[in-house]
Amino acid sequence: MTKGKSFEEVMQRFRETTFHETFDMIVAIANGGIIPAAIINQRLNIDIQLLKINLRDPAQKPKYDMPQLVAPIDFDFRNKTILLVEDRIKTGATVQFAIDLLQDARQIKTFAVNGTADYSLYDEACFRFPWII
Repeated sequence: MTKGKSFEEVMQRFRETTFHETFDMIVAIANGGIIPAAIINQRLNIDIQLLKINLRDPAQKPKYDMPQLVAPIDFDFRNKTILLVEDRIKTGATVQFAIDLLQDARQIKTFAVNGTADYSLYDEACFRFPWII
């Protein structure tokens, strides 16, 4: 079993991240993106919205063949510059689905705590989030 990162280690990575755009809003992919989006919002202090998409169950096993929107989008994202936040990007299917849903945005940049994104803190095969109990 791999040793997880401490909360302080992960927070240090958040602090070291430099964003090269000015964002109009943060869109967190719920549920995993909520905590990272809240941490980023402490620094950027901009509008934060939830995009309720589901693909996996709590044990990270796929629930559906493809990501599903589980609640209507209830915020205006047209012509906005968005930071799309997810905790983990494995296949990229959920993030791509979110990007497709938000296609009327001016620009979308992705952020992941772990995985491949425009901004990511880690890209490791096994990663344990310090805030998951």
